[in-house]
Amino acid sequence: MPEIPEWSKQLPWGVRIDWGLAGARALGPDSAAVVVVDVLSFTTSVSVAVDAGTRVFPYPWRNESAAAFAADQDARLAVGRKAVSEQQPWSLSPAALRRAPAPARLVLPSPNGSAISAAVTGVPVIAACLRNASAVARWIVRQGWGTVERPIAVIAAGEHWPGQDVLRPAIEDWFGAAAVISALAANGAGPLSPEASAAQTVHDATADVPSLISHCASGRELAAIGFADDVAVAIEIDASRTVPLLVDGAFIDAAH
Repeated sequence: MPEIPEWSKQLPWGVRIDWGLAGARALGPDSAAVVVVDVLSFTTSVSVAVDAGTRVFPYPWRNESAAAFAADQDARLAVGRKAVSEQQPWSLSPAALRRAPAPARLVLPSPNGSAISAAVTGVPVIAACLRNASAVARWIVRQGWGTVERPIAVIAAGEHWPGQDVLRPAIEDWFGAAAVISALAANGAGPLSPEASAAQTVHDATADVPSLISHCASGRELAAIGFADDVAVAIEIDASRTVPLLVDGAFIDAAH
């Protein structure tokens, strides 16, 4: 892996932001913790599942290895949105997770937020979304993080262009990350990097974030394939007080 240049790490700042797995690898090693944001839908689904008491194991791939991993973890396996059945009612859809019985343990594959969460090592990983941005920010500040000495890296997961291993910046993740940053600043964290300050400014100046998410490319994509309910769950602003923290390979609620 190429060495990460110093200028890219936003090192003088207490709160920083970047995109995708590459951004997490750049900022993570010098951070007190990494906050992963994948609004449509990994971290929203994590928040819904953890709200219900489920331990959620991130996994990067939805293939035959995921079933073996779930068996090793004595966990249920989430399937693709359109593969949900009575026997396997769990998927990456937060609306489906809300309707399904809550399992004790769930493997949740995703090529974006889940892959980033599983790849970060050496520092705590937190799953944030629009549903729990304020709760996550308050908890982080209580840990004494989000300072120059103990900086926080907020990672907007982004998507992949169909059929390509190329990052598609996704506005819903940027706004989810910006919501966390805005709440961190409101709770005294900082200083913000220029990138984080720009994200906060755009978030705070947007009058209707839920409408923006509903009508953005990813929101329209989900609605077009019959999963508008997932978008509705994702825009439940600050509806959750859970703080999903990755502990021993699974997200659990650190707030209680």
